This record gives sequence, structure tokens and C-alpha cells, in this order.
Amino acid sequence: MEEKVNVWKANLTNGVILALAGIAFTLILYFLDLTLNKTAGYINIPIQLIILFFLLKSYRDNFMHGQITYGQSVSAGVVIFLYYAIIMAIFTYILWAIIDPGLVKKSMAISEEAMVKRGVPQSAIDTGMAFTAKIMKPGIMAVISVFGSMFFGVIYTLIVSIFVKKEGNPLVDAPAN
Repeated sequence: MEEKVNVWKANLTNGVILALAGIAFTLILYFLDLTLNKTAGYINIPIQLIILFFLLKSYRDNFMHGQITYGQSVSAGVVIFLYYAIIMAIFTYILWAIIDPGLVKKSMAISEEAMVKRGVPQSAIDTGMAFTAKIMKPGIMAVISVFGSMFFGVIYTLIVSIFVKKEGNPLVDAPAN
């Protein structure tokens, strides 16, 4: 009889691994004073895709006996990113509220400067900055980061699962009667 794999238990470690990689990357950017640099942040995309590929491949090979459908891979990837999103939200709160509360002011200044460069009228800048001040609180940012991480995580998982799926031959792998 075939044992049923619990996708939540099997991918807890994978989610933690992805989150630790995300924390390490964020800390590197922080120590290089690139936390608010969008271009530096884009480097994280291929890193996450590569790590996700190896995590899903590991799940396939170690828990799914070397075979996984596209749907199983996607569900495992979503679970991995849910763990990742929760851990990163906690880290985001710690970074912005405890480690460096000044990041909020820096981020607000960069946003205002960008609007001025685009020639946005002062009244619109004031309105935009008032709204930004309401959501640029560490607790709110942490919650928003969960949704952002899950959104991009699902997209990444849909892409990576194409390359991870490995279905068996139904004629060879069919159970004998």
C-alpha cells in the first residue's frame, strides 16, 4: 500500500530554507545600504527561482519517489511560499520596527523625491505622502508582504513546476492486478 505524503510536513524545511535565503539576501542588501534600491532587489528573482527549483526537485525525489505531477508540484510550491511569506513577514517587521526604524523615513523621502522628479504637482505629492505614511508602518508592511510574497510565489511556482514535473509511464508504472 502506498503511503500518503503530507505536503505541509514535507515542505516545512523547504519553506524555512527559502526564507533563510531571503533573510540572508535582505541582510546583505541592508549592510550594503541597498535595502531601498529596486534594481538590487530584482537580483532576488532568479535566486528565488533557482532555489525553488532545487527545493521542488528535492521534494519530488525524496518524498514523491521521483515522480510528481504539475499540480502536485504547484501545490508543494505554494506551501513552500506560504511558510516563506510568514517567516519573511516576521523578519520584515523586525527589520523595519526594531533593527532600523529609520528605514521608513528613508523610504518616504525616496518616494517624495521620485514624485518631484516626475513633475507631480505639490498637492498630489502631499496627498500621496499622507497615504504612504498610513501604510508605511512595520505591522502593515509585514501583512502586505505576505500577500506580495504569495502572489509572486504562485507565479514562480507555476513557472518552475513546468521544469520539475516528472510523471511516470502509465504502461510501465501501472499496479499489477
